[in-house]
Amino acid sequence: MRNTYQGGQLRRLRETHGMTQAALAKLLGLSPSYLNQIERNQRPLSRAVLQKLDDSFGAEAQPFHDAGDGRLASRLRAALADQGAAPSLAELHDFADNSPALAKLILDMRRRLRSATERADLLAEQVSGQPGTPIAPTAFEAVRDYFYSRRNYIAELDRAAEPLGTLLPINTRADALTTYLSDRHGIRVEQRNGTDSLRNFDANARVLHVSSHLTDSQQAFQMGTQLALLEEAKTIDRLCAESGLSEEDQTLLRIGLANYYAGALILPYGEFLAAAEAARYDIELLSHRFGVGFETTCHRLSTLQRQGATGVPFFFIRVDRAGNISKRQSATDFHFSRFGGSCPLWTIYDAFSRPGEVLRQVAQMPDGRRYLWVARTVQHGGGRFGAPVKSFAIALGCDVAHADRLVYAEGLDLLGPEAATPIGPGCKLCDRPSCPQRAFPMIGQPVRATPGRTSFAPYSFDASSLP
Repeated sequence: MRNTYQGGQLRRLRETHGMTQAALAKLLGLSPSYLNQIERNQRPLSRAVLQKLDDSFGAEAQPFHDAGDGRLASRLRAALADQGAAPSLAELHDFADNSPALAKLILDMRRRLRSATERADLLAEQVSGQPGTPIAPTAFEAVRDYFYSRRNYIAELDRAAEPLGTLLPINTRADALTTYLSDRHGIRVEQRNGTDSLRNFDANARVLHVSSHLTDSQQAFQMGTQLALLEEAKTIDRLCAESGLSEEDQTLLRIGLANYYAGALILPYGEFLAAAEAARYDIELLSHRFGVGFETTCHRLSTLQRQGATGVPFFFIRVDRAGNISKRQSATDFHFSRFGGSCPLWTIYDAFSRPGEVLRQVAQMPDGRRYLWVARTVQHGGGRFGAPVKSFAIALGCDVAHADRLVYAEGLDLLGPEAATPIGPGCKLCDRPSCPQRAFPMIGQPVRATPGRTSFAPYSFDASSLP
């Protein structure tokens, strides 16, 4: 968290509890004059003061976290840009820091508007007799935003899964969970061939069917998901009820929470974090150590944000060849817009031309912040002749301030003026004026024609491409 000025928000919290400045200052162990300066935005809200607010007000202090790391301002900028608005970053940070509740309301309104627009477009297509999209993706975005707001760490489920997870032998997790489900819940696990369903639970027969083509760790993950729905049902129901999502979105959230528990079960927090630090976050080494895939390892690395035992705050993303983002998890304020695509200069897109190779990149965003990125391709599916195979690129990134903890920083110039590749959050949000890969003008900027070329027009002819 960076130091932020959130005096108005702190004053509202104090007044909500009917406290004087002197009373709140005493509770936080501050002098009244110091607290008065914070409320007047003459001093920032420091990490130490935020910790005291956490201890004193619990969940009521969460908005201070949301405001302090730039994540809310980044999301707000993307949502407003999609509507053709382009306020400055300084204005957005000021608004998000001091009125995070209103900022979240705007984001929710944007999501509802997008959902309504998609439904209207679908209705119009149905009336006209043209084929339409049967399901809008807004539920997936709502659930993704939920995990984003929790910094991709669900403490209740992570701690619940850890005791059992530490008892599972790494090479025979599936066998151990099969025995556990039978002894504790009277559930028989059967492997099923020739089906696209990875997991199916017959509650009446007390039989859990798991696809036979999965590896041991993948079968354990499916069993862990079912175990979460059995043993952590009350916790998952409570988290869904407190999420503020619609019933439709909560159905998908429940699956996401169960999957989170399963990931924490096969990769227990304390053991995995200790191994990650010892291996300097070598993804392939950790994959072999715990018997899981490259993608699973990256996903778990992006969740290590337990208070008092944090790992590197990573950003995790998965894309296909067309640039579609199917997974996006973050413990940082790094943000690529969901509106308008990503940056073609980002190393994650180079991975498809060098399959199976681990690529590194020091990238710099327009605001000057630098990130170290690691990317590699993975494949899903297959397992038999003729079975379809899906190819994805996985990327894991962190601020260069944490790069010295990673083996991937070895031999790289992290801070040199020419060492970083300039990338952006997507052309419609990127203000780099001379980017060679720009596909669209930044929203709010006029389109300019140059001699011999008309850029970004519906029909553009570039004479320089002629022989």
